[in-house]
Amino acid sequence: MKNVAIIGSGPAGYTAGIYAGRASLEPVLFEGLESGGQLMLTTDVENYPGFVDGIMGPELMQVFKGQAERFGTDIKTEIIDSIEKVDGGFKLISSKGEYEFKSVIIASGASARWLGVDGEKELQGYGVSACATCDGFFFKEKEVAVVGGGDSAMEEALFLTKFATKVYVIHRRDKFRASQIMQDRVLNHEKIEVVWDSTVEKIIGDGAVSSIVIKNTVDGSESELNLDGVFVAIGHDPNVEFLNNFVELDEKGYIKTGFTTDTSTSVPGVFAAGDVADSIYRQAITAAGTGCQAAIDSERWLDH
Repeated sequence: MKNVAIIGSGPAGYTAGIYAGRASLEPVLFEGLESGGQLMLTTDVENYPGFVDGIMGPELMQVFKGQAERFGTDIKTEIIDSIEKVDGGFKLISSKGEYEFKSVIIASGASARWLGVDGEKELQGYGVSACATCDGFFFKEKEVAVVGGGDSAMEEALFLTKFATKVYVIHRRDKFRASQIMQDRVLNHEKIEVVWDSTVEKIIGDGAVSSIVIKNTVDGSESELNLDGVFVAIGHDPNVEFLNNFVELDEKGYIKTGFTTDTSTSVPGVFAAGDVADSIYRQAITAAGTGCQAAIDSERWLDH
């Protein structure tokens, strides 16, 4: 039975691999079919310390991966389908086989919900984003839209007013579901214009976003809005389906942590790091930090 499995390959998973590898735990990291997590959808990353001129998201993840491998992390391109308790540890079942480990670090991340409209996938990283904190800076003196009506949409819109000249908030209903204080801030902001009862039907652009087509949900009429960026803020879904409630989740579906240590879950020996356990910050740097913590927590647990 091997020491530690790491499920997931974003900043949290790779950092856990670096720390567990340096602790001679010989970790095995299951990266899924696509390594790198959400950062693979990000073009320029300017807020990760150590890169004065910024770095491309996929390139940053290659650096993380190489560093994890340097310290002996065995990286497998497999998806874990389920996890179960066995004597002395845990059994992980993937499409390619079964593995047993004494400890498990879950770093499977969270996926942004997308609109699923024409042009959205093609222009991700070229004006289409799901993270204002990550990408807002690139829209100085530009016009952008935020799609959504909850607190996260309000936060994104308010954050973007620091850079953009105009922020449209597009919502499919005639009122927001966000908290009152957030609604008030948005509705009273001079740079923000709310487009009620509307959905985005199409995102247009050749190499970069140039406009969107919006449809009025009341009368069905369509119109085109010229802008430079579209921020989708309709929520994130933590990637926890494969766990099948193996560990306790919070009311939003994220893994509950903090039982004995910061990254411990409801099951002793199982730890969680990164966006799968974080509905608030969702940054590469915070994910990496919790990946480090989970590896240290796992090492100490194995020593107990």
